[in-house]
Formats: sequence, structure tokens, C-alpha cells
Amino acid sequence: QVQLVESGGGLVQAGGSLRLSCAASGRTISSLHMGWFRQEPGKEREFVAVINRYGGGAYYADFVKGRFTISRDNAKNTVYLQMNSLKPEDTAAYYCAADENRSSNFYYSYDYRGQGTQVTVSS
Repeated sequence: QVQLVESGGGLVQAGGSLRLSCAASGRTISSLHMGWFRQEPGKEREFVAVINRYGGGAYYADFVKGRFTISRDNAKNTVYLQMNSLKPEDTAAYYCAADENRSSNFYYSYDYRGQGTQVTVSS
């Protein structure tokens, strides 16, 4: 069983930056596909980024390319989402997810999912 705990959310002005963390326990993240998703109130949860296991590549939703970077620190068993040039439309709850076998842009295909952290970007 894998537990995921997100942190790092908060309130930031437009143009600012935040770094979200997803700390994993129960399994080493190097063996997991790790994804970030987000959800605004009243909307469906959407894909943001994924970093594949065993040194695989990272992939991003078009709306975050060039602004967000996903990375992993295997020694800390933590995945990060560095968010720069934040916009008010980035306001959402951000969720981390992990899967042993699949890399997907569909949140509910991941076996393990965190509780989320809120990001609010003011204009």
C-alpha cells in the first residue's frame, strides 16, 4: 500500500510561484508513475503532469507547458510540482497520484491518490 501526502499549497499573487510536494510512503517512488492533477469547484479533475517510473520522461498538459515542472527526489521519496508564472485560472485543489503499472492522464486509473492541497492565485 502506498500513502501520498501533498503539501505546499497556499495563496499567491498572479505571476508568482509555488512548489507542491507529494511525499510517498510504503513504496519507493522510482518504481511508480507519479502524476499531478487538479480540480476546480464544479469541474472535473484534470491532468497536469506525470513523471514516469525508472527514469522515464515527463509529460505535461498543454496549459502548463513552460510554466510547471514535475520532478522527483528518490532519496526523499518525494515528487514535486514547481509552478511558475501562476495565473488566477490555476486556482484549484491539486492532487498527487501514483501507479505501479500505468502512466495515464486519467486520475481514477491510478491505484494510489492523495488528499490534495489547495492553490489559490489572486489577480
